[in-house]
Amino acid sequence: MFKRTTRHLLAAGALAATLAGAGAAQAADKVKVGINNVISDVVFHLGVERGIFAEQGLEVELVTFDSGPKMIAPLGAGQIDVGAGASSAGLYNAAARGIDIKVVADKGSTPAHYDYMPLMVRKDLVDSGKVKTVADLKGMKVGSVGPGAATNAKLAHILGKAGLTYKDVSHNYIGYPQQIAAFTTGAIDAAITTEPSATQALNNNVAVRFVVDGYPDQQVAVLLYGGDFIAKRRDVAQRFMNAYVKSARIFSDATAGGRFDGKGAPEVIKTIMRTTGLKDAELFAKMIPNGINPNGEVDTASMAEDLKFFTENGYLERPAKVEDVVDLSFARNAVKALGAYKAAQN
Repeated sequence: MFKRTTRHLLAAGALAATLAGAGAAQAADKVKVGINNVISDVVFHLGVERGIFAEQGLEVELVTFDSGPKMIAPLGAGQIDVGAGASSAGLYNAAARGIDIKVVADKGSTPAHYDYMPLMVRKDLVDSGKVKTVADLKGMKVGSVGPGAATNAKLAHILGKAGLTYKDVSHNYIGYPQQIAAFTTGAIDAAITTEPSATQALNNNVAVRFVVDGYPDQQVAVLLYGGDFIAKRRDVAQRFMNAYVKSARIFSDATAGGRFDGKGAPEVIKTIMRTTGLKDAELFAKMIPNGINPNGEVDTASMAEDLKFFTENGYLERPAKVEDVVDLSFARNAVKALGAYKAAQN
């Protein structure tokens, strides 16, 4: 079901704590974390590389999955403790099937200037004047990673502001990297495309960023905890969150203003390139980073709006509520421990 790619063993000597009244060393608590090796996973890698998890007495093992949905069952079964997911119909359907998981923090969102998932339109359609406004997309082919995705909710939001409905365009299900080729061949006319694919399509002159900040503050990706991790290892789960929020703040400093040019950005970029396989450092000059709330907060209002979309379009197996899948107590306790985020000064 999953492949172990990296075990970050943190030296026991570096982590050992002297027990009160004894000279014995306390072993680090092990935490298994599911990742996809996408850009937003850099927060985990920073936490490992910079000893932030070690500071919390944790030994973190990063376990690579080829897609987010494949983490859900192992997460619910306790095979991994932490995972990354999407605020999608699949999240609610998993909960409806009795898989015990909770959204505990932000992992990818779109505050103003952080729209890492813009609406892209084929360049020749824009250059010819055939597509001048979003309303001109009526009847056209729009790429999507699959039904029930958060990107579909975003598309519906953007179309709605232009007087169109989600059903006014046709939907071609195709992965983000493949969308670049689909723009080239004319297989799709538009798509909500994530980074780095959006910038790669832009650089290849096959698409343009047509709508940016079209759905501010959408909660796209989320940090998930398994039920056993919450119920049986709550102290460990809290320490993991403390480290996660501290690492997220490093990323927030590096991407201040929606660009990879904030404090410490060169080092963060190196980590992203090493862990994702991205080879072109020049991409980061044009790329828009995802947001990660430096206090871990999740935008539940956008989750509720997206849930309405999933419900109205028949993507849910049974009725659901946002509060059924969200537990923000860990993130809020982390802020109490760390203090509120203060942006770094360059």
